[in-house]
Amino acid sequence: MAVMEGAPAHSRRETPRERDDRNFAELLQELRVTQTGVQILFAFLLTLVFTARFPVLDAFQRGTYLTTLLLAMAASILFTAPAALHRALFRRGAKRRIVEVSSRLAALGLVTLALALTGALLLVVDVVVSRTAGVIAAAGAFAACAGLWLLLPAVLARRLPPRPGHRRRMHGTEFRARRPGRPPRHHT
Repeated sequence: MAVMEGAPAHSRRETPRERDDRNFAELLQELRVTQTGVQILFAFLLTLVFTARFPVLDAFQRGTYLTTLLLAMAASILFTAPAALHRALFRRGAKRRIVEVSSRLAALGLVTLALALTGALLLVVDVVVSRTAGVIAAAGAFAACAGLWLLLPAVLARRLPPRPGHRRRMHGTEFRARRPGRPPRHHT
């Protein structure tokens, strides 16, 4: 039976193990996209040291370069960690835990990648145009990453019905979403 796009997760009729497998496969696919970008950025940064212009960079530019290089390396490590985690815990019945931890690693990797992209743009625009232009471009890039990677998903998530059994905070009060068709529990 095919599942309609946008259908609630509980309508998939999959076992918890199948859901864990699907969630991990989807996460790995997402990581393939981000990992390629961060590897290209990291390779670009590694080659900068060997250019003729690198020795004339000022202290701020060198600091930006080194920080950005380390952030790109950290993002690469965070994006590849789920594969290492899966290898280490393979066939140990830990898929759900692997998915949970890997999801957190991916989120941290995205934050680190946003900072690395921002730093790379700051460095290039600073060298090519000016420090002020670099700061403005970097701030815009960081705002775009935050807006598209954090704010947009948060806004869209608030417009969706809560997942059954999922805790959500609303107006400062935590509540547990109920399953469709079930009457609310009244606590006395």
